[in-house]
Amino acid sequence: MQLEIQQKMKETKNMYQYFKENSYWIKELNRSGENYKKFVEAMKDLYHLRITDKVSDTIDNIDLISSFLSAFK
Repeated sequence: MQLEIQQKMKETKNMYQYFKENSYWIKELNRSGENYKKFVEAMKDLYHLRITDKVSDTIDNIDLISSFLSAFK
């Protein structure tokens, strides 16, 4: 595994945690550094770190707040 990838993973808490939980990525990252993009996408998908996930969570929160406000009217 390339040293750059190792440093990036240790700097980012979510990446390191995902790497510890899914150790099969060791083999994939050792084969090719290009698999790093797949690793990051899988981590973002699991921890809901994509922009679409954040927008969806925000919309859900707004709906929740609006339902509380309508209940108090």
